[in-house]
Amino acid sequence: MRDFATSEHPGVSAQLARLAALSLPQGRYGLETIHALLARLGDPHTRLPPVFHIAGTNGKGSTCAFLRAMLEAAGLTVHAATKPHLVRYNERIRIAGRLIEDDHLAALLAEVLDASTSLNPSFFEVTTAALFLAFARTPADACIIEVGLGGRLDATNVIPHPAACAIATLGIDHEAFLLRPEEGTPENPLARIAFEKASIAREGVPLVTQSYPDEAADEVSLLATQTGALLKMRGRDWHAETTPTAILYRDAQGSLTLPLPAMIGAHQADNAALATAILRHQSALSIPPEAIAHGIESARWPARLQRLCAGPLTALAQHTQGGRAIWLDGGHNPDAGAALARHFAPQPPIHLIIGMLANKDPAALLAPLSGMLASVAIVPAPGHEAHSPERFAPHTALPARAFANVAEALAALPAEGDVLIAGSLYLAGEVLRLNGEVPD
Repeated sequence: MRDFATSEHPGVSAQLARLAALSLPQGRYGLETIHALLARLGDPHTRLPPVFHIAGTNGKGSTCAFLRAMLEAAGLTVHAATKPHLVRYNERIRIAGRLIEDDHLAALLAEVLDASTSLNPSFFEVTTAALFLAFARTPADACIIEVGLGGRLDATNVIPHPAACAIATLGIDHEAFLLRPEEGTPENPLARIAFEKASIAREGVPLVTQSYPDEAADEVSLLATQTGALLKMRGRDWHAETTPTAILYRDAQGSLTLPLPAMIGAHQADNAALATAILRHQSALSIPPEAIAHGIESARWPARLQRLCAGPLTALAQHTQGGRAIWLDGGHNPDAGAALARHFAPQPPIHLIIGMLANKDPAALLAPLSGMLASVAIVPAPGHEAHSPERFAPHTALPARAFANVAEALAALPAEGDVLIAGSLYLAGEVLRLNGEVPD
């Protein structure tokens, strides 16, 4: 399956096969197994450099990218754990600034899988234990840990005392897990999402957030009060305004005029501002404003409104006049759709090539992009059950043509108009692989 990826390295391939055989026991929720597995490994999560723990519905990966760029611009060595991978499993574990090497990865996964005998762990629990073990064994100045799903029951939610916790934007996603009925949890859907995400809060640790609608903001505030976390919420404890030329940031420490991100999309300025607020409200490391500014300009994050380079795949959609832009985005929920609509609204209509998992809502992207599309092509989401063209038809006035893959869809495009490939990170990973843009 695409979740687990493949590898040309025989040792990694063997361990990925073992990972692929794991499954979460039906109905099991909780952190008992990850705690037991980590105990067998000597509790590596208690021996990490200062940790920045980042949750959220959208924007947490980009926020992690900004954080890493800022910390590295300050001359610090940084471990980073982000998810999911797009092409190679190695992307999930970055040790001291570099993706984990194949030999190291094979040995690490084998060690954790061997230690997990009889525990019946999930893919995510093994992955989390492996990254904690790798980070504990290699010196670094900081760790960035991205939450996988939710927060309260995510396998990463075992870090005893992070340098800071943060929550990016909030929205409705992964409903089957995050909105499943449970006594004692909020009934309002967005409040429930906020409850799950904010449950990474720790006593005495800054909890830095964006601003949210009242029902979510109230839940975040309640969790912060209950845990004793130091809530630092946008619009109350810190402020950021985006102008055409800069991010104007201010908090109790003073004001900063920061550059706009190189990453495309107005929402990336919000993610950069959150990363700035995280570093300004923690006390474990001293990060100068110059490093923050340089990090905003240098940060990159693949498959998030990424303009694809010239390559084997994009060549299929070019024509004699050239100049067409081909964009890639892995977003699949309403917030992602809104971000795409904000970016493409002022431009001429674009051609959409879309593949979405069957458990996602086609309207999440098609509704915000309504009126901005020149054509709609439907492709599979590699390795997963995906929506058929019929499922997209009610959400667009344009004919939805089906193609066997992205290459065929690109080759069939009319000569004029930019292109957006979107709807799934699995699809995005395949596109990057075929175009020779494997993340490093």
